[in-house]
Amino acid sequence: MDITKVGVVGSGQMGSGIAQVCALSGYQTILAARSSSSLDRGLENINSALLRAIAGGWITEEVKSATLARIHGTTKIEDIADCDLVIEAIVENMEEKKKLFAELDRLCPVPAILASNTSCLSVTEMALATENPGRVIGLHFFNPPPVMALLELITTVVSSEETFNIARKFAESLKKTVVVVKDTPGFIVNRLLIPFLLDAIWLLESGLATKEDIDTSMVLGCNQPMGPLRIADFIGLDTLNNVADAICNELDDVRFAVPPILRKMVAAGYLGRKTGRGFYEYD
Repeated sequence: MDITKVGVVGSGQMGSGIAQVCALSGYQTILAARSSSSLDRGLENINSALLRAIAGGWITEEVKSATLARIHGTTKIEDIADCDLVIEAIVENMEEKKKLFAELDRLCPVPAILASNTSCLSVTEMALATENPGRVIGLHFFNPPPVMALLELITTVVSSEETFNIARKFAESLKKTVVVVKDTPGFIVNRLLIPFLLDAIWLLESGLATKEDIDTSMVLGCNQPMGPLRIADFIGLDTLNNVADAICNELDDVRFAVPPILRKMVAAGYLGRKTGRGFYEYD
């Protein structure tokens, strides 16, 4: 099966970015949101990102116009029914994802592929919420999707070989570097990254060093482009909290235990760059 039309469900930071990547790569793309306001924000995110790409000399005005022409926004989930591939990019909540996959399974006839952009949850569990689990797979993009080169392709014990091959060909067509991983909590990147970020937060909470010195140490001492606390702000502290909790619950591993300061910041609405305040403040 050749993929020509892609549906993306969820118009937040990840969903809009994935839609942009797909449209830039020549695919007709449906961006589905739960409300008109969410959809408008998602489409504006795409437009702003394309304008930045023009300013950086990465694309032309013609490419921007062609990309936007391939994107159709909707608040009706039924509009994705004729897509060859549907990528779920909603909140990291298993029950919500299972409900969505069951609905997509009813809406989208076989052989359409259903994929999850989850960063830590079980793709197998989502697949088993459908009547056709063999067509479900994981496509984990990284934030921001138009910039980050990596894509984790997550296979499950129920994913068909045909689904895997088509999904890999699609991922490579987006000019992504594809790594393959079995369905395991956190996959590769977050299984390694989350304890590192949490350790930095524990270090800050203990009062042993300032946030600036922690980040400077990792940037200059380990040649990292960004310190762990700034990375946490960039990811979103609510996302970090939820991912850590999900992996901790699945593995029963104290390395993924969430520091109290992180929970308090999330409760206060200090979620990082997207809200203007996290461990640092942002314009």
